[in-house]
Amino acid sequence: MGPRLRTAREQQGATLNGVSRATGIPPSTLSRIETGRRRPTLEVLLRLAKAYGISLDELAGTAAAAEPRSPAPQRSAHDKAVLPLTRYVGGLHAHKHVLPALDAPPTRPRQVSHDGYEWLCVLYGRLWLALGDQDLVLSAGDVAEFDTRTAHGVANAGTGGPVEYLIMFGPQGERLRPRTPTPEGR
Repeated sequence: MGPRLRTAREQQGATLNGVSRATGIPPSTLSRIETGRRRPTLEVLLRLAKAYGISLDELAGTAAAAEPRSPAPQRSAHDKAVLPLTRYVGGLHAHKHVLPALDAPPTRPRQVSHDGYEWLCVLYGRLWLALGDQDLVLSAGDVAEFDTRTAHGVANAGTGGPVEYLIMFGPQGERLRPRTPTPEGR
């Protein structure tokens, strides 16, 4: 349930604070529900379904999810489109993120931390990954993986255009497992 709620919130481009203002549910409660540390009540689910404009069946995963909605037109550097690539509960989740082009030089991304493990791959553009006290600029084809308990944040690294990247996130710390055979003797 938590990952579906997080995906629904991200599809709306909403923050925990924004959802809190719209529903009256404290941001800390929303965070704990999204990370699986708290079970939502029916009253909370009804408020969230209404705020996200989706049915309870969709939230519970008992109905076919609607086709992803087209992102709203992006007007500021803080807008981003999040397109879920997986529709199941548990295990790794995959998303495609698109950060819009910037009109001005970027500021250091706001960092968050939470349980889980993340792998990301830049498809297009330049992505600024603030990971703890490290600042990395990743270009198309670059990959990063990290424990999400480390404070992290991303932003468009420049004014040259949008940034597209893929994220695979394991909410319980699941990691990708390479299964490529290695050549003998190496």
